[in-house]
Amino acid sequence: MAGLRYIAPALAVAAGAAAQACGGGSGTTTIQSNADATGLSNCQTYSGSIAIATGTTDSIQLSGITSISGSLVANNVTDMTSLAADSLQEIGEEFNLNGLTVLSTLNFPALKKVDTIEWIALPALQGLSFTAGVEEINMLTIDNTQLGSLDGINLQVADTVSVTNNPYLTSVNMQLGNVTKSLTFGANGRDLEIEFPNLIWAYNLTFRNCSDISLPSLASINGSLGFYSNGFKSLSAPNLTSVGGSLSFVSCEEVTNITLPELTTIGGGFLVANNTALEDIDGFSALKTVGGALDFNGAFTNVSLPDLSDVRGAFNLQSTKDIDDACSYFQPLSGQNNVIKGEYTCKGEESNPQGTGTLEPGTNSGSGSSSSTTSSSAAYPMLIPGATGVLGVVAAIFGLL
Repeated sequence: MAGLRYIAPALAVAAGAAAQACGGGSGTTTIQSNADATGLSNCQTYSGSIAIATGTTDSIQLSGITSISGSLVANNVTDMTSLAADSLQEIGEEFNLNGLTVLSTLNFPALKKVDTIEWIALPALQGLSFTAGVEEINMLTIDNTQLGSLDGINLQVADTVSVTNNPYLTSVNMQLGNVTKSLTFGANGRDLEIEFPNLIWAYNLTFRNCSDISLPSLASINGSLGFYSNGFKSLSAPNLTSVGGSLSFVSCEEVTNITLPELTTIGGGFLVANNTALEDIDGFSALKTVGGALDFNGAFTNVSLPDLSDVRGAFNLQSTKDIDDACSYFQPLSGQNNVIKGEYTCKGEESNPQGTGTLEPGTNSGSGSSSSTTSSSAAYPMLIPGATGVLGVVAAIFGLL
């Protein structure tokens, strides 16, 4: 009888452990109905992945589970209107929803950490019920939904963010601090306003079709930064000092002011093109170095780059307006061993201003010509790797011709 004193508590502990942890390890459990989901309610920690069967017609409620070590997947479940998990805090791998044409409710009030979110083709999803807010994620992809905001997704750090083709999306505000690979917003609602108040560093940032973008803390871009076909009237990045790749402002037809007052270095090309309302390009007062081509074309009247000291690629200014003052300023800076080391072009009052190809950092196409001034056409020897002896001399001679 004394042994029962120890057996009963041991059984209780074992039962509790069974209730708290279950699943098939690396395998996947497929749920056919909400009754199947209810059968998992005693699991706190689910080891493995859970998939919703394509033929499921029930609304699915995963109650009691606090973590899933694998993935939560629902692909082409075309009759499911609601998916919920009241206690789920973490998904170790993917939260993958694809082709759920009538899903209108996504209720995960405790979820805070997911490795990968991939939501594609959820045309009935208009909002999220993510009360705690997802803060930790490596990869976020949201494409083709009816979401009006991303409330409930408040990332601190991410590797990759891609939010595209969400025509009702009008508001994004995240406390994101850095992006280690890329962030892309494109083809969302035409009135989309984006705020990243704490974003300090990113590898690549691309913004398309946004009405307002706020980047007050951005200090450094390792890769490229691009703004394409946006509707904002003004853009400022007051703390940005360097862009390792290219910097582009293209077809932002309403912008009248671009201000990056602390930017000193662009490692790749610098492109300002077809921004029809932009008359003054004067917000880059500290810019010193452009590692690729500097290519401005549009309807501007004034270009001011007072600290510019090194352009390693081509230099192209072309405008529909009179830019004689700009051409007169920059032409003396062009030529071999000068500030502008690549091909030089400056043309005003052009009916169809043209751009130029962006050269790789460090390349040199020689000096060029200007419609308003004459630039030096002096050639200089070319070094052909591997050419030695007579061949080297011949190569040098032809370089001078």
